Amino acid sequence: MSGGPVAVFAYDEAVAGRYPTIRAGVIHATDLANGPGPPGLLDEYRAEQRAASERLNETPVADLPSIAAWRRAFARFGAKPTQHRNAAEALLRRLAKRGDIPTINTLVDIGNLVSIRYAMPVAVFDRANIAGSITVRFATGAEPFTDLGSTDHVYPDPGEVIFVDNTNTVCARRWCWRQSAQSATSATTDDALFVVEGHHGTAGRDVESALADLTSLLASYQPRNHSSSYELSSTTPRAETDEGAGDTSR
Repeated sequence: MSGGPVAVFAYDEAVAGRYPTIRAGVIHATDLANGPGPPGLLDEYRAEQRAASERLNETPVADLPSIAAWRRAFARFGAKPTQHRNAAEALLRRLAKRGDIPTINTLVDIGNLVSIRYAMPVAVFDRANIAGSITVRFATGAEPFTDLGSTDHVYPDPGEVIFVDNTNTVCARRWCWRQSAQSATSATTDDALFVVEGHHGTAGRDVESALADLTSLLASYQPRNHSSSYELSSTTPRAETDEGAGDTSR
C-alpha cells in the first residue's frame, strides 16, 4: 500500500519566516548497524580533531562566521549564546580546552566529525522513539522534554525554538543546544536522521559539502545503509519522501 509524500523533517512557517537565512541538510538513513566506532573511523576522527585544533589556533571559536551566525540566531529567540551554546560551538570549545573529543558510537562520531570540520551543528536522531516527523517550531512552553541522563520532564521557554515530533514531544531544545534522551542514538539504532544547519553567508555551500561528507562516511562505515538526502531552506522547508523509497533526493 503506498501513500503520498511523508515528511521526515520540516521547518514551521513562522520559524522559516523569522530566519530566512537558514540552510539545512537532512539525511534519512536506514538499515544501520550502530556500535563502537571502527578503527578507520576513529583514525579519521582524530585527524579531523587535529586539523580543527590548528584552525582554532588561527581563528577563535567565537569569531568563526558559522558560530557567530548561530549566536545571533539564539539571541533572537531569547537564549543567551554564551550560556546556551550551539552544539558545534560546544564541541569546538571542548576540543580547544581539553585537546580531544571522546568517541561515542559510530553514528555520533560521524556526525561530530563533520560538525567540527564545518563548525556547524550536526544532530543525529534515532527515529525509533520519535513519533512521525520532526518539526522545528516555536515552543508554547507545554511540550515535554527529557534531558540526556534524566527521566524527569522539563518544559521549554515559550518562544524558544524546539524540535518536536508528532506528539509534541521535544527532541531538541534551544534549536541545536540540547538533544532529548529518547531521541539519542544507541547500540540498537537502525533508522536515523542526520541534520546539519547553518545561518552564515556560505551556509548553503557548506551544507552541500557536509551532506556529501556524511554520505561518504556512511557508505564507508555503514555499507549496508540506504539513505535519502535533502537540502532545505526557508523557501524549501520540508524534507519529504515516498514511503518505501530509498533513492537519494536533492
